[in-house]
Amino acid sequence: MTKKEELTEQNMQDLIKTELSYIGENPDRIGLQDTPRRVVKMWKEIFRGYDPAQHPAIKTFPNGQDGVFYNLMILDTGNFYSHCEHHMIPFFGNYWFGYIPDLKGKFLGLSKVARIVDYHAAKLQIQERLVNDIVEDLWNALSKGGVPPIGMGLVMKGEHLCKTMRGAKKRGQMTSIALKGCFLHESKQEFLTFIK
Repeated sequence: MTKKEELTEQNMQDLIKTELSYIGENPDRIGLQDTPRRVVKMWKEIFRGYDPAQHPAIKTFPNGQDGVFYNLMILDTGNFYSHCEHHMIPFFGNYWFGYIPDLKGKFLGLSKVARIVDYHAAKLQIQERLVNDIVEDLWNALSKGGVPPIGMGLVMKGEHLCKTMRGAKKRGQMTSIALKGCFLHESKQEFLTFIK
């Protein structure tokens, strides 16, 4: 760690101590003495999406390289955790991703969707931008070589703690969708039916 990084990290820890005092806590009490260091360490992990060096490699495979050509819908599901850019508190939920590879195009590696979701979610976000960032990244990876996928879609449903624990204080989920290619038209209903 360089001197500049140490200084920055110490400044951030001092800021956390100030915030603890601001909310009425005693940052020197035994249970909070190590909290500033832990918070700064946590931020490096949960906000890694700002570091381009941590962008996951997106491994793709030529369609038909193992003798099997495939041009039907491929679906993947999982969960995500992010932070609202308006209040800096979490929103989280589930995602449903699908795409149709071109017969002359490429497939995604099995774990790549989850890794890309996690990377783009690891910054201050709004859910509408998040779905688009993920789809653009995966679409571009599959389009290298000049043959894009036939279609792609992502649905994210998230509970936003800025609504649940403050303000309206109501539980609920926000749904956001990003679609490209044939998912904008002829395959849209098929994709949305599958994710039900």
